[in-house]
Amino acid sequence: MSGPRSLYQSVAAPHLTREQARALTQRVLAFSSSDEMRVSVSSGSTANTRFAVNQISTAGDNTNVSVTVRAVFGKKAGSATTNRVDDESLRALVSRAEALARLAPEDPEMLPELGPQEYLDINSYAQSTAQLDPAGRARAVQSITNPAVDAGLVATGYLETNAGSFAVATSRGLFAWSESTSTALTTTVRTPDGTGSGWAGATSNDWTKLDPAALGARAIDKAKRSANPVAIEPGRYTVVLEPTAVGNLVQLIVGAAQARSADEGRSFFSKPGGGTKIGMKVVDERVTLLSDPRDPEALGNVFGGDGLPARPLTWIENGVVKNLAYDRFWAQKQGVEPSAFAGSLRMMGGDSSVEEMIASTERGLLVTRLWYIRPVDPRTILYTGLTRDGTFLIENGKVTRAVKNLRWNESPIFMLNNIEALGAPVRVSASESGGPGTAVVVPPLKVRDFTFTSLSDAV
Repeated sequence: MSGPRSLYQSVAAPHLTREQARALTQRVLAFSSSDEMRVSVSSGSTANTRFAVNQISTAGDNTNVSVTVRAVFGKKAGSATTNRVDDESLRALVSRAEALARLAPEDPEMLPELGPQEYLDINSYAQSTAQLDPAGRARAVQSITNPAVDAGLVATGYLETNAGSFAVATSRGLFAWSESTSTALTTTVRTPDGTGSGWAGATSNDWTKLDPAALGARAIDKAKRSANPVAIEPGRYTVVLEPTAVGNLVQLIVGAAQARSADEGRSFFSKPGGGTKIGMKVVDERVTLLSDPRDPEALGNVFGGDGLPARPLTWIENGVVKNLAYDRFWAQKQGVEPSAFAGSLRMMGGDSSVEEMIASTERGLLVTRLWYIRPVDPRTILYTGLTRDGTFLIENGKVTRAVKNLRWNESPIFMLNNIEALGAPVRVSASESGGPGTAVVVPPLKVRDFTFTSLSDAV
C-alpha cells in the first residue's frame, strides 16, 4: 500500500472497516521487536461550517488516518504517530517508538498490555451525520441566518460533524474496533447594538435529531428579550437553570470522581480520616448520576484508549456515592474492577417544567448557560465563571427584565444540595468549544442560594 488513500478506495464509509483496521494493526505488530506493543488506529472525516454576520465565513472537510504505536521494553515505553501507512513508513514508525522506549525512564506503575476482551454491542454510527455534505450544512445555517436577518439581528455559529472508527490491537492478542458519529450545532444571535445576546445549541450522534430552525428561533427570542440589560446586586439568588447551564456544572463532578485522588486525600471524594466517600450521602436524595454507553440519548464509548471495555457505572444514586473511576493500576492496587469512561453522563430528573419553576419563584434569576468555567478548589469542586447569552430577572413568578451577566463561584455539589425542583432530562451541548464533547443528558433545575460575586459588562 502506498498511503492512506489506498485504504479507502473500496470503502463507502469515510473510515476503515473492522477488517481493514485489523489488517493494518497486524502489519504494524509484525514489525515489532519490543517486549510488548500496542497499535491504535484512528480514521475518519471531520467537517465544519462557521458562520458570522449572517453568512458562512469558513467551511472545511478533511479525511485522515492516524497510526500510533506504543512500544514496551520491560518497564520502559515509547510512542510515535504517523499518518502514512505504507510498509516503509510503518517500519520507521515502529523503530522510532522502540528507540524512544529504550531511552525512557522506567515506569514503576506500568502494567502489561491487555489481552482479548469482551465488549458491549453499541451502534453509535448514524448515516445521516456521516453523509451531511457542505450543501446540507449550508441549508442548516440558512435556517438560522435567514430568520435572523428578517428580525434585524446578527447570527453567528458553528456546525461540526465527525464520522470515523477507532481500533486498538496489542501483541497479547487484543483487537477492538468501533465506529461512531457525532455532530454539534451552536448559534449566538445578537442585537445590532450589541446589548442583547441569545444562544442555543444541540449535539447528538444522529444529525436528524437536531432542529437547526428551532435552535435559531430560540436564540433569536433570547437575543430580543436580553437587550438593554439592567445591573443587579451580586449575592445569593434562587436560580432557574436551563438544562445547558446544569450540564455545564454537573459534568464537572464526574471529572472529579477519580478513585486515586480520593484515596490519597486530594479530592472532594476523600473521606475525612482516610478512604473515600463511597456509601456516603453527599447531595439531595433526588440526585442520581450515571454513565451508560448504551444510553439511547447519549451513546458512548465501547472501550478506552488501551482497549479497556467501557461499562455502565452509577456515580451517585439517590444522593449517595456509589462508584469512583479506577484506572487499571489503581484498580489492581485496590482489588476492584477498572472501567473505561463511558463518554456519557445522565442525571435523572423530575416532572417540573421551567415555566412552573419560574412561576413558583418570588425573586430570582433565569440562566441560559455558563461560560469561561475555571477551577478554584478541587477539594470542594468549586468553580468560577460567567453567565452568558440570556440572563433574566424573575419577580413574583414572571420574567420581568434582562440583567447584566454575573460572575459566579459555585460547586455542583453545593448546587445539588440546594435543589427545589427538577425537570425532565434532555440532551444538551455542554462543551464551551461548541463541539460535541461528552454526551450529557440533564434536567433543568431550580436551586436556592446560588452564589454570584460580581457584575460583568460582557454581553
